[in-house]
Amino acid sequence: MNFIDHIRIECRSGKGGKGSSHLRREKYMPKGGPDGGDGGRGGHVIVRGNAQLWTLLHLRYTKHVIAGDGEVGGSNQCSGSAGHDQVIELPLGTVVKDDETGEVLCEVTQNGEEHVLFSGGRGGLGNQHFKTSTNQTPRYAQPGEPGTEKWVVMELKVLADVGLVGFPNAGKSTLLSVVTAAKPKIADYAFTTLTPNLGIVPYRDHKSFVMADIPGIIEGAHEGRGLGLRFLRHIERNSVLLFLVPADSNDIRHDYQVLLNELEQYSPDLLDKQRLLAITKCDMLDAEMMEQMRKELPRGVDHVMISSVARIGLDELKDKLWKKLHGTFPADHVE
Repeated sequence: MNFIDHIRIECRSGKGGKGSSHLRREKYMPKGGPDGGDGGRGGHVIVRGNAQLWTLLHLRYTKHVIAGDGEVGGSNQCSGSAGHDQVIELPLGTVVKDDETGEVLCEVTQNGEEHVLFSGGRGGLGNQHFKTSTNQTPRYAQPGEPGTEKWVVMELKVLADVGLVGFPNAGKSTLLSVVTAAKPKIADYAFTTLTPNLGIVPYRDHKSFVMADIPGIIEGAHEGRGLGLRFLRHIERNSVLLFLVPADSNDIRHDYQVLLNELEQYSPDLLDKQRLLAITKCDMLDAEMMEQMRKELPRGVDHVMISSVARIGLDELKDKLWKKLHGTFPADHVE
């Protein structure tokens, strides 16, 4: 699979260079005193956001990231060179965690954003720093500090304005293919979508927003059933959650509640996000059946009746999504 959203890597920052214990000795200055320079700092391990990446595929075969060690200090008070920094390019939305403790070390959300993951060790002081009135020729210097060596986990959480939430075969991929230029795999069997797909939805006045097709959720997804735990985290980054339930469902209200429950069990914070319910495959319904179905829909959530194949209700859907994202309709919109 070309979509990689979870990587485990060992990172090691460089150790600092040792300070020099050199004593100055020249033809006409046999006792010039200590002139040992400081050691260079070790290289840092740095992570940087790159908007041109959308997966961690480029790190698939990277198991170790090792920064350079600092150089030893020289004579004539010359400091050693700093170790070479190692920069890891990451797609936006990546969270870096300590593999052992699970502590979040940093999050990368902006293009060009940099975080020093592990600092290199400081270089040791040369013997020139230890000269005193009673010890004018110190023959010792500080060793450099060791670097940091840890295993980290990098998890990508897809950045999108709207996330599609629904059971397998609810019509998520079909909707994405119709309203965007994305070409997700579409078939009449469950779990056709195995990886998140992103698409840009064009809107009025050259505006747009990003929509993400998340693999289908089933009951028990928060416990790891289906593809649940693997992709539920991608929903955390979405501003608006678009729930899709097909019109041929036996109980739309029950299906919506099951989806809501799975999100709550995974992370209660997901319930604070804006929500919109879309009833898909409405091309099989007439106006009377639609009106009857509206009475049976869950209360407390805005809804829209759509058909991706017949292009029914898609403009209304985009209008409602835009309003939830920005709090208002564009200036040229007329209700």
